[in-house]
This record gives sequence, structure tokens and C-alpha cells, in this order.
Amino acid sequence: MSRLDRWLLPDGVEEFLPQQAESLEKIRRAVLDVFHRWGYELVVPPLIEYIESLLVGTGNDLDLQTFKLTDQISGRLMGIRADMTPQAARIDAHCLNREQPVRLCYMGEVLRTQACGFMRTRSPLQVGAELYGHGGIESDVEVLHLMVAALGAVGLREVHIDIGHVGIFRALARSAKLTEEQEQSLFAALQRKAKPEIEEQLSQYSIDKPVSRMLKALADLNGGEEVLIEARSMFKSAAADVKAALDNLERIAAIARQRIPHVPLHFDLAELRGYRYQTGVVFAALVPGHGEEIARGGRYDDIGRAFGRARPATGFSTDLKTLIALSETVTQIANAVMAPGITDQALFDAVQTLRERGERVIYELPGQKGGAREMGCNRVLVQRGGKWVTENIK
Repeated sequence: MSRLDRWLLPDGVEEFLPQQAESLEKIRRAVLDVFHRWGYELVVPPLIEYIESLLVGTGNDLDLQTFKLTDQISGRLMGIRADMTPQAARIDAHCLNREQPVRLCYMGEVLRTQACGFMRTRSPLQVGAELYGHGGIESDVEVLHLMVAALGAVGLREVHIDIGHVGIFRALARSAKLTEEQEQSLFAALQRKAKPEIEEQLSQYSIDKPVSRMLKALADLNGGEEVLIEARSMFKSAAADVKAALDNLERIAAIARQRIPHVPLHFDLAELRGYRYQTGVVFAALVPGHGEEIARGGRYDDIGRAFGRARPATGFSTDLKTLIALSETVTQIANAVMAPGITDQALFDAVQTLRERGERVIYELPGQKGGAREMGCNRVLVQRGGKWVTENIK
């Protein structure tokens, strides 16, 4: 790398300049305050852990996204976290070891080998919330509602929700007696809604025609509430676990409509986000004008089994960089006071008083370039009648 290129950052890795960093802090604080009001306790997991802990229950996808290195002390393989969800599960299962429901939240940078998500970044600032120890639909609805509340706190109110249930596909795949390879191949085709490919695959497998018809129908079962009615009709001859998963989805949707009636729900039974570790309802938040999800979540029971305690779990996460890009509530406004750079006890006392009140005060330095406006100030301290008072810049 030449001297002229030393300022360049790797692709997909970003830094925050002063205005962006202040916007980040406002959004971070707004989201964490929502979590606090809902009873979620903040945890700060480490940036790096042994690889076995980081990849618990998440399948091959996260393995490919994780930077790995060898610990010079133990000789064991370590990873830089690509997702904080397994870390929160470890804290619940092993560190806290509580019997009652546990609500945790977190915020921190994660690092990924490939760019992903709305911002196409390799270093998202992940923020999320998890609820452990309760397997009922009430906790799923709480997390879904919390996600909407957190997005609303940063000015994102035109949100709509895509919602599905991985249990329907899982149960149909069991009924079809698909091999693991067949199941993964069909799963990939469903994600793309590649109907010709789905039909071709199903025709090659030895599957009962009714089950094959149901699997094929998943690609078309997306839309409004009518989807649930169509699914009930389509799956009337399905196995009990298929119907149970559909019942679960219908009940969650019914309560969600009561709690967040202003948020449109879009149902997609071929939407299998996080299929390799999700176990129940899955949901994602989208906003008009942007094709990719801005937050996602769902149920992922038993992720704590590898840490010695299999507990029901549901949660969601999002990327603060995405929220900054979409939010209209963090516009920087000059709101500071400039104090003259002179030695005066009364001036010093006035500055201290303003700072104790939460005001931002910047001293002018001798010989500096730029005045109050250039320094982001909208007021100045001036002496009037022997007292130091603030005046607006005209």
C-alpha cells in the first residue's frame, strides 16, 4: 500500500465522523431507553470468544461469516463475533442461571467476512433484545411489539411486518421424509420462490402427492389475512404438527393486530429467515422505498442446550447503521455556546454552571481560525452589566 492509500478502509468497514457519531449515540440511547422501559437488562458480551460458543445452534451460514484466529495463549481456535445472539444465549444459560423469564438486550459491533444487509456492511452495529424462559405466544408478541416500538423511537413509523413460521415447512418436510440434502435444496428454492425449480425437485422425490401439493403451495401462500384462510384449507389433510404450527401463527397474528393495529402484517409461509436455528414464528420489519429488511427476529428455542440449559427463547435484532441511514430524527442542529478565551473567574463560573445544566460550552482558543458558527455554536457568552449571559448569534 502506498502512502497515498493509507487512509483507505477495507471494503464494507466504516468509521463515524463527529456528526455521524453523535447521531449514532442519539439513536443508541433512544433504542436502549425503550429496552430499559420494557424491562430488558443490558449485557456487554466480549468481541472475541472460542469458536464453539459463537457458532452454537446457528448452522453453517454463521460459520462462513465468522473471522477466525488462533489464541496464542491456549492454542484454541477463536472467532470474532458475527452475531451476538449466541452470546446472549450463553449468558442466560450459563452465567445468570435464573429460573424465571429473563429479558436481555445488547448493543455492539460485529464483524462479518461478507457484506450483508440493507447497508451492505461487514461491520454492523448490532442492537437487539432476547426473552428467555417462556415458550408461549405472549413472549413472541412482546418481542414483535418491542421491535416496532424501538423502530418508532428513532422515527421509523411507516413500518410493515413480514411474518411466517418455519414450523410449517419443517413439519411438511418430515411428512415428506426428505433427506437433509433434499430439504436444504428445497428450502433454497423456496427462498427464491423459484416455482419451476420447486416443481422439478418435488417431481424427482418420492413424496405422497398430497404432501407434495402442500410443499408446492408454500411459494404462493403470501399476502394479507386471506393467506391464513387459504393455508387452513390447503393444510386440512396435513399432519397434526403442520396444523399446530399454523394455529401458533394465527394466534400470534391475532394478538399482534390488537397490540399494534397501525402496523400492517404481511404473511409469507415460504419466508424461512434463520431456518437453520429458528424453531417457530419468524418476522421482519420493512419500510417503504427499501426492498430489504431493516430488523428481524423470531423464536429459536433450545439454543442454550449446548451451554447446559435448553430454554425457550425469542428475540430480534437490527443494525444501528441502517437506522441512522433511514431515520429523520437525528438531524444535527447547532446547539452550543461559545465562551471567549480569556482568564476571568466570573466567566469560568458561568461556564461551569451552564455545563452542569447540560449545556455544551466551547472555549474560543487564542488565534484560532473560525468563529462561533464554524464551531457549531448558536449562542455566545457576553458580559452585560457585570454578568456573563448567553445571547443568540444573529
